[in-house]
Amino acid sequence: MGLLLPGDRKSMQPISSRVAPEDVEQIHNFVGTSNWKTEPVEEVLWQKADALLGGDTSLLIVDDTGLPKKGTESVGVAHQYCGALEKQANCQCLVSLTLARNDVFMPVGLRLFLPQAWTNDRPRCERAKVPETINYRPKWQIALDEIDRMQAAGLRFGGVLADAGYGMCGQFRRGLSERELSWAVGILSTQNMYVEDVKVTTPRKRVGRPRIHPRVGAPPNSAQEFIEKHGAFRRVAWRKGTKGQLTGDFAIVRVRPADGVEASNGVHLPGDPAWLVCERLSNGDRKHYLVNLPATASRKKVVAAIKARWTCEQGHQQMKEELGLDHFEGRSWRGLHHHALLTMIAFAFLQTLRLTENEAAA
Repeated sequence: MGLLLPGDRKSMQPISSRVAPEDVEQIHNFVGTSNWKTEPVEEVLWQKADALLGGDTSLLIVDDTGLPKKGTESVGVAHQYCGALEKQANCQCLVSLTLARNDVFMPVGLRLFLPQAWTNDRPRCERAKVPETINYRPKWQIALDEIDRMQAAGLRFGGVLADAGYGMCGQFRRGLSERELSWAVGILSTQNMYVEDVKVTTPRKRVGRPRIHPRVGAPPNSAQEFIEKHGAFRRVAWRKGTKGQLTGDFAIVRVRPADGVEASNGVHLPGDPAWLVCERLSNGDRKHYLVNLPATASRKKVVAAIKARWTCEQGHQQMKEELGLDHFEGRSWRGLHHHALLTMIAFAFLQTLRLTENEAAA
């Protein structure tokens, strides 16, 4: 009730004063300090989300969202990039996962990223009630671990989308492929690519020990250089929006990213084939993506895959502005995850009401 109803602040004290003024201590204990586990409740949320949006055509969008904070004692707080402020700032960072189908979406995961400055300082972690089993994990590993939990619980989705913060990591992309998921991710323009038909050989020596290090027929180029050499921009329309057909300029070519094993000269060998996509924006800027859809995929399908990611940012904004995701004032690990989970449940309730009303109106 406190999260759903109007109110400028949706931390524990203002919520209790509005909806349960006689139970301030109980509400504070329930959210901030009690030991109830989030995992069983998360599984119920995933069951509800799957019933509403799950399926082979659904997408799971991986991103992170920053919660600006002052001080040094709130769990996970550090000077790091904060998407909410679009700069380096003192904040907590949550790895987020959002289930989406068409234009309908529902946040299903929010997990705190702990910087190494925290995981290397056990007394500080103990003060913030961080469980002893929590060690340092990069954001991409947190995302893969959450995907494993969701799939084990029966949440269905066929593909994963992510920005360059995750997509530039070859281990993340390989992890998705090993889970037999399709993916469309942002990458850096400096990431190296090989042509799709690049030859990898292990030369034989006539005398002495046989060579064990393979060689690549041609050196890789950065994504930006590769597009300049092999790409041609074309106008692509990927779907209809509220204001008409959505179109843009894209160069799309097949490549093999240089994210295989490292050769003796320090250059990475070719990885699995994928689509390299370069989007030319109206202001002249360019964005680069990798998509592991098969070679038979149409240009429209490839572009539609990279353009489905915007919904997670809308979800972050709504959870903060409407439901107070960034209003939690406690310091503990469990309290923050309690608040984040309750915020997702409130969002799921509102989304269910919206869809029910839309179906009734139709």
